[in-house]
Amino acid sequence: MSSSMSFARIVGTGSALPPKLVTNDDLAADMATRQIETSDQWIVERTGIRQRYIAERGFKTSTLATQAAQRALADAGVDASEVDLIILATSTPDFVFPSTACLVQANLGNKGAAAFDVQAVCSGFVYALTTAECFIRAGKARCALVIGAEVFSSILDWNDRGTCVLFGDGAGAVVLKGSDTPGILASELHADGSQTHILAAAGNVAYGQVTGDPFLRMDGQAVFKQAVTVLDRSARSVVAQAGLTLADLDWMIPHQANLRILTFLARKLDVPLEKVVITVDQHANTSAASVPLALDVARRDGRVQAGQLVLLQGVGGGFTWGSVLVRM
Repeated sequence: MSSSMSFARIVGTGSALPPKLVTNDDLAADMATRQIETSDQWIVERTGIRQRYIAERGFKTSTLATQAAQRALADAGVDASEVDLIILATSTPDFVFPSTACLVQANLGNKGAAAFDVQAVCSGFVYALTTAECFIRAGKARCALVIGAEVFSSILDWNDRGTCVLFGDGAGAVVLKGSDTPGILASELHADGSQTHILAAAGNVAYGQVTGDPFLRMDGQAVFKQAVTVLDRSARSVVAQAGLTLADLDWMIPHQANLRILTFLARKLDVPLEKVVITVDQHANTSAASVPLALDVARRDGRVQAGQLVLLQGVGGGFTWGSVLVRM
């Protein structure tokens, strides 16, 4: 690769959702059959979520990931054969192995590209994007497909109203190419493994049976406190790295977990809420898919334009977090 191609740019985006839309009223009616009380008002007041898309049983993460990837490639005008790196962020892989990235590679008809999964839960896409950028800047890849995809409904306890109302299924993808002009301006990734207990799905399959608790469990208040603190610090840090200020941002696309977190974060950073892309009301929390899904929605509806400065942020179980500052 020539030295002039020392930067990485996002040249296309795509997303996918399962067909089934589930409103809060639908969810409340379903939970009422199990004597669990919730309502549209209860969910909206606490989370800002109004609906989510839920995959039918047996619907695979690789299926959503492939659809999002195909749309991103089409948007970029890139053939699947040109891709030499596929990184897929997910907490709900199809199998223990092979990686879901390899399954997507087969679906796309690509042969030979490096392909692997990244596991950083809701920070997964930001981790995957940063990793892909490092490959391109090091001259180890020219064209990367970076995907966040989840079927989170498969790890939810549908009798736990504190968690099951928060999540949805979906996928988002970007095509990242080598460029002689900067696209990704700054990024940083962090984790604090001592905070694993506040958000985990601590089960496994071993010796032919499920060991531990296979469902997602969360300490909501602890997650809220951690998320706002680390996203605030991380946003300031990557913007400063790039020699810019928060006032220079055209858009913020934080992980879509909860409307309260998004509004609180915007206030702390003194960024007008009009500059924050919000899709959590439509999609709920889609974990690793949430950031690329929101980016694709905002590009396709005309909000995010070429040349604009966009801050992407993830925060999730691990406890993980990170930010990527992008010139579109």
